[in-house]
Amino acid sequence: MTGQKKTNPDRFNAFKHSTKNIALPSRFTFPFCYTPHPLCKLAAQELQEYLEKQNEWKHNFGLIKGQSGLVIGKMFGVLVVQNSEGQLGYLAAFSGKLANSNHHSRFVPPVFDILDAKGFFLKEEEVLNGYNRRIELLEQAPELALAQNSWDEAQQNGAKEIRELKTAIKEAKAIRKLKRQELAALSPSQETEEKMEMLRRESVGYNLKLKRLSASWKGRIQEAKSEYDRLLNEIQTLKEERKQKSAQLQARIFDEYRFLNANGESKSLLKIFRETPAQQPPAGAGECAAPKLLQYAFANQLVPVAMAEFWWGASPKSEVRKHGHYYPACKGKCEPILSHMLEGLELDDNPMASNPAEGKKLPIVFEDEHLVVVNKPAEFLSVPGKQVSDSVQTRMEEKFPDAKDHMIVHRLDMSTSGLIVLAKSKSAHKHLQWQFLRRTVKKRYVALLEGKVAKNQGEICLPLRVDLNDRPRQLVCNQHGKNAHTKWRVVGRENGTTRVHFFPLTGRTHQLRVHAAHPLGLNCSIVGDDLYGQAADRLHLHAEQLEFVHPVTKETMCLTCEPPF
Repeated sequence: MTGQKKTNPDRFNAFKHSTKNIALPSRFTFPFCYTPHPLCKLAAQELQEYLEKQNEWKHNFGLIKGQSGLVIGKMFGVLVVQNSEGQLGYLAAFSGKLANSNHHSRFVPPVFDILDAKGFFLKEEEVLNGYNRRIELLEQAPELALAQNSWDEAQQNGAKEIRELKTAIKEAKAIRKLKRQELAALSPSQETEEKMEMLRRESVGYNLKLKRLSASWKGRIQEAKSEYDRLLNEIQTLKEERKQKSAQLQARIFDEYRFLNANGESKSLLKIFRETPAQQPPAGAGECAAPKLLQYAFANQLVPVAMAEFWWGASPKSEVRKHGHYYPACKGKCEPILSHMLEGLELDDNPMASNPAEGKKLPIVFEDEHLVVVNKPAEFLSVPGKQVSDSVQTRMEEKFPDAKDHMIVHRLDMSTSGLIVLAKSKSAHKHLQWQFLRRTVKKRYVALLEGKVAKNQGEICLPLRVDLNDRPRQLVCNQHGKNAHTKWRVVGRENGTTRVHFFPLTGRTHQLRVHAAHPLGLNCSIVGDDLYGQAADRLHLHAEQLEFVHPVTKETMCLTCEPPF
C-alpha cells in the first residue's frame, strides 16, 4: 500500500461512544446487499448527530422548512476501520459534492479532485469555455445571419423567376399550338412555312432562355451557399476541435482516478471499465461514498472492518430515497470499481448467489388438465436467474415435463409472494397470455405499509423506467418511463402501519413497490422493502387474488390465497 504511515490520519474519527460490547464482524461487508453492522450504525449515528448540529458549511437537504438554496439530498457513507495499533474508528464520506465543495474537514477527500485550483482540469475547462465563447460569437454574428438570408433569398427569388418563366413558356406553347393548327389548315405556301419556322424558333428561344436563367440562378445560389458554408465550416471546425479536446480531457480525468485495493494494487477508472460491457465509465463514476472511503483507508494503512451508506435529506424526484435509511452501493457505477477495490478482503457471502428457495415448497392452489395455479413463497424466483436456476418455472417444468417451454404466463418479483398461473399446453398459454396482454385479468395484492396513509382510496399514475446505473431499481420518469397505473384501497390501520389492497392496471417491474414508496405515490414503503424502504423478515406484499377466464371452459375463475402476514 502507498502513502505515509500514520497512526491516526486526519480523517480518522474516533468513536465518541463505547464499542467494547460490540463484536467485530468476521468478514467485511458485501456492499451490494447487507444489513448494517452495529458498529456502522453507531458510526452513522455519530455522523448524523454532526450533520444536525454542524455550522461549518451550509447545504439545503430539504429538512428545514424555508431554508434557501436548491434542495439536494445526499448519500453518506461510513467505513469502520482499525489503525495500526488496533484502535477502532470510522471514516465518513459523501457522494459527489457537498455545499459546492469536494473538501470538508470531517470527510475523506475525493479520489481525484477535478476542482483543484492547481490541477489541469480547471485550466483545460477554461480552454473549452474559450471554444464555447468563440462558437457562440460566430453563431450569433450578423455575418452568419446575413449569409443565410442571402442564400434563402437567392433560392426563393430564383425559384420564383424560374416558375414565372415556366408559366410564360407554357402559355406561349399553348398559343403556338393554336397557331400551328391554323397554319396547318391553310394551303401550303412559303409564307406558312416561314411562320411555322418562326414558331419553332420561338420555342427554341424560350428553352434557351430557361436554361440560361436556371444556370444563372444556380451560380448565384451556389455563391451564396458557399459563403454561408464557409462561415458554418469555421464553426463546425471549432466544434470538432472542442469535441476532441473534451474527449481527451475526459480520458485524462478517468486516467487520474486510480483506485487501490487491499493488496496495494492500483487501477485507473479507464482500465476498470474497459473490462465491462460498456467499456467506458459512466458519468460520476468514482464519486460515490464507498470508493472514497476505501481509497482513503488503503492509502493510510487503515484496515476496513465494515461499511454502510445512508441517505440524508429529501428524496429526489425520480428515485425513491428515504431520509436516514441505509442503501447498498449502486451497481452501474460502483460494482466494477468495488470489485477491484475489495480484492484481498474476505467478504460476507453474496445473498444473491445463494438459492433463496432452498427447502421451500411450492403449494398448488388449483390444477386441471389445462393449467395450474401455485402460491409462490416470498424470496422465490418466478423464472431462473443469472446465478440461481431454482424457480417456479423449473419446478413446474420438472413436475409437468410435457409442458416445458410454454408454462410461464406472468411473473412475480422474487420477494413477492402469491398466486401465479401456469399453462400446461401451448393453446392454454396463448389464451392466458392474451388475457394478461389485454389487461383483462383482475389482480388484487395486499401489502403492509410503513406509516399511516391518510386517505382511504385512490389511484397512482407514475411512469417507470429502469435505473440504468443501478438495476433492477426503477425510476419515476415522465420523459422515458412507461405508463404505470395502480388503484388502491386501505383495508386497515394497525400499530403505525397501513394495510392496503393494490389493484394494478399495468404490470411494470416493481410497480407497486415504487408507487407505495415514492413521495408522489403513497410515500409509505412496503414493510420489508430492501430496495425502496427498509429490510425486514420479508417483503410484505402478496398477490392475493387472480380473476381470469379459463382458456378452455371459458368459465370465469376467481382464486384467492390469504397472505401469510
